[in-house]
Amino acid sequence: MQLGWIGLGHMGIPMAKRLLGGGHDVIVYNRTFEKTALLTARGATAVKEAQEAVRQSDIIFVMLADGPAVASVLESVTDDLTGKTIVNLSTISPEETRKMARLVEENGGTYLEVPVSGSVPVAENGQLVLLAGGDADVVTACQPYLALLGKETIHFGPHGSGSAAKLAINLLLAVVGQGVAETLLLGEGAGLEKEKLIQMISASGMNTPLFTGKRDMYRNNDFPSAFPLRLMAKDLGLIITEAKRQQLELPLAQAADRSYAKAKLDHGNADMAAIYQALQD
Repeated sequence: MQLGWIGLGHMGIPMAKRLLGGGHDVIVYNRTFEKTALLTARGATAVKEAQEAVRQSDIIFVMLADGPAVASVLESVTDDLTGKTIVNLSTISPEETRKMARLVEENGGTYLEVPVSGSVPVAENGQLVLLAGGDADVVTACQPYLALLGKETIHFGPHGSGSAAKLAINLLLAVVGQGVAETLLLGEGAGLEKEKLIQMISASGMNTPLFTGKRDMYRNNDFPSAFPLRLMAKDLGLIITEAKRQQLELPLAQAADRSYAKAKLDHGNADMAAIYQALQD
């Protein structure tokens, strides 16, 4: 199978590198063409139009920032998708997912959603958790490639279910991230040393891989972006919309949505853990 890749942002680059490292030929497209050099240096073929990446490929992976970006690309490449599979790795809403699936399938293609749970270092090591929605046979057919990207693929059901799962796990991510920030600020406000607070969390039952991975960010008050805070704020907006659709009252989601939306103004390009800095400010 010839593989195509559309979108070379924070996550797209390390994930596409994983496919190249697995010995696959990959045709890459990115709106900013210069970014393709990071992949062509490893053997990828770069093209200047998304349509060309789709035309030359059998399976096309899409990793873009949001629903409008995904829609813009897919709407531009649907002339003839017969025999092609679109694997959307982006985080978009369940309703947007179902719309994109209809668009692809009406033009002869196959659509699979596989949003991912994890950040840049996790993607680099192929340890993402892949949240699939779509036909089970398509998941099976794509699994040899998905296995290079993540440690586990969980198939939740039909179109929209993988996107719903991604919103659910990102709600937990946002709440835990804000909880750590507030814990540190409460302790520091009482005159406790931040380093000892970090030691306390690390030794307690509240320690998590998330905290371990971001511990030095809190320690150094420096938040290089593994998962940009602006994208966490975007996902919380999708979460609030989905909760309203389900007529669910989610107080923690609402509080997190307000906090990250405000933090995005000054810390949007920093890591999501910079919610600590935003609350500190």
